[in-house]
Amino acid sequence: MVEIVGIRFKKVGKTYYFDPDGKKFELGDKVIVETARGVEMGEISIENRMVADEKIIPPLKKVMRAASPKDLEQVIINEHKQEEAFRICKEKIEKHKLEMKLLEVEYTFDRSKILFYFTADGRVDFRELVKDLASVFKTRIELRQIGVRDEAKFLKGIGVCGRPFCCTTFLGDFQPVSIKMAKDQNLSLNSSKNSGGCGRLMCCLNYEQSNYEKMWIVTPRPRSIVETPQGRGMVIDVNILKGTLRVLLDSNGTVVPFTVKEIRIVKNAETEIDKETLKELKKMEE
Repeated sequence: MVEIVGIRFKKVGKTYYFDPDGKKFELGDKVIVETARGVEMGEISIENRMVADEKIIPPLKKVMRAASPKDLEQVIINEHKQEEAFRICKEKIEKHKLEMKLLEVEYTFDRSKILFYFTADGRVDFRELVKDLASVFKTRIELRQIGVRDEAKFLKGIGVCGRPFCCTTFLGDFQPVSIKMAKDQNLSLNSSKNSGGCGRLMCCLNYEQSNYEKMWIVTPRPRSIVETPQGRGMVIDVNILKGTLRVLLDSNGTVVPFTVKEIRIVKNAETEIDKETLKELKKMEE
């Protein structure tokens, strides 16, 4: 077992494990740590606790110290410098006529590096831009091209549910979202109804997926062949949440409602999607 603390560097960001180095911290404490990109200030999101060795990737970096009032003041100064750096970078992008959209600028805590986050339709040759920025700021410059999900996280917005995007309020890390989830949840395969502000499949499809997978184990899909108290037939439609279905009986051609508990699956069918719809959904899955 290893003692760790969890530290988050953005309000809604991924939590990383660090060695508390014998110190005790509480939720919300600001601390100074060394990361792969330099010295940073983070916030304790997981208090001191013991975790199994296999849950960490050794060696863990140690927490350097609790943040002082001077450290907090430096972060405020960095935030003001970021606003100025954003304005200058936008001017330089226009000067070099680059097809890229600047989203955010971030100083590392010790100001040893400035990170510029941007989106673009393809690859961008920004070598001259980096040289130009380095000559202005006299420090290390890093440009990072991010995807559409990260862009939505930066820009924020309101989802189709009427609430702020999950990625900007509580999702620390993106999880894969697949077409199978939309199929399993009997959602309309109209791409515009299943896509978030980023144009990709909505992250919230993940939330109930495990429950749907359990229900589909005992629930036949439409066009499945089932055995009922009134004989064999084909499933016409299913209400998976209610556990009910309608079956077209082979014996007399009538459609009769049943519950899932009343039938036995003989041959389960697969959900079919036309090629054009599948093509559109595949784009949203990428």
